[in-house]
Amino acid sequence: MANCAIVGINWGDEGKGRMVDLLTKDFEVVVRFQGGGNAGHTVINEHGKFALHLLPSGIFREGVVNILGNGVAVDPESLVSEMDDIISKGVPITPDNLMISDRASLLLPWHRLLDELEEARLADKKYGSTKQGIAPFYSDKFQKKTVLAGELLYPKLLRSRLKDLLEWKNLTIQKVYGAEGFTFEALENWIDTCCERIKPFVKNTGAFLKKAQDSGKRILFEAQLGSLKDIDFGIHPYTTSSNTLAAYAPIGSGLPGAKIDEVIGVVKAYSTCVGEGPFVCEMFGPEADKLREEGFEYGAKTGRPRRVGPIDIVATRYGVEVQAATAIALTKLDVLSYMDRIPVCTRYELDGGMIDEFPFPAALDSCRPVIEYFPGWKCDISACRTWEELPEAAKNYVLYIEKQIGCFIKYVSVGAERDSMIIRE
Repeated sequence: MANCAIVGINWGDEGKGRMVDLLTKDFEVVVRFQGGGNAGHTVINEHGKFALHLLPSGIFREGVVNILGNGVAVDPESLVSEMDDIISKGVPITPDNLMISDRASLLLPWHRLLDELEEARLADKKYGSTKQGIAPFYSDKFQKKTVLAGELLYPKLLRSRLKDLLEWKNLTIQKVYGAEGFTFEALENWIDTCCERIKPFVKNTGAFLKKAQDSGKRILFEAQLGSLKDIDFGIHPYTTSSNTLAAYAPIGSGLPGAKIDEVIGVVKAYSTCVGEGPFVCEMFGPEADKLREEGFEYGAKTGRPRRVGPIDIVATRYGVEVQAATAIALTKLDVLSYMDRIPVCTRYELDGGMIDEFPFPAALDSCRPVIEYFPGWKCDISACRTWEELPEAAKNYVLYIEKQIGCFIKYVSVGAERDSMIIRE
């Protein structure tokens, strides 16, 4: 595993953070390559329980260099808050173990406001945004209306750029939405209280990564969200605003020539989704409430109850394909231990026929899940550490998923802790 990407196969919230935390023992560098602070990677280790939003999940491993790549929406305010929380728990964060790409764009104070204003305007047609400013940020980035982290090192240029952007952005805030605009004094305060704190971490990470690659160091690329939230291949328009696929890792990390040797796709043993949009396999009522409580399915960033359902073979197979996954990590298998029988969405019904391929987004609302049931194991599996220790019903469930999605399930998680993992060879 010289270079490895850890990515989500479904709608996000699959457990990528715990996999990065587990596997960083085998890597020297961990890079976040897209997204921002709009989702959370939950990690439980000897330091405690953490919900990481911007920091790479390798931050807890001594000797690992963590990088926020140029594809990340770097929110100085959120990043400083997250760093302070982790440092207070005894985890060191210094420019030696955390670097921010000088080519990463900064999420500006008005991006969150614009996110809130647009969701309010959309009302019952909202996208289900976490209101962390991600869509306005990426929109501005591709209009070349953001500032780069490296510009923090050029204060005169930074202030000149921000003045121009402020004038332009206030036109939208005030004229389009009728809201109160920003002042330059507010931006000055943002620079002094947040940006100054992250400035020591801003470096030419592209040069660092190239040197690391040339010297044979192992690099782990960490994604946010999952295949079905990808801006190009997801359930448009209910997606995030960046590319969540492993194929984007070289670009978003700042190492365009990188070769990804292994892609570990993370799949939850059942389905969850935060936000709006089609979710064919969704459960409702007491059955959904029970699964949500057993899995503690609430958004790590927002606290919102996640929508839940059985594992969706159609969506998972599609996610494996677009991620080009070479191995799968199946998480939260232990959560299903309470079930007498375990539902699986095996196909979709569409226009009176059965389909096995994930359809174009516009057709998803017309799809209905085809549910089959598998025997439950009805016992605690959280202490299992080898494949042989699992009950036959649990093994059969894993092997069925593996066969249907066409990808080897190498890792089986039976708990949230770092060592609650079965590794199949």
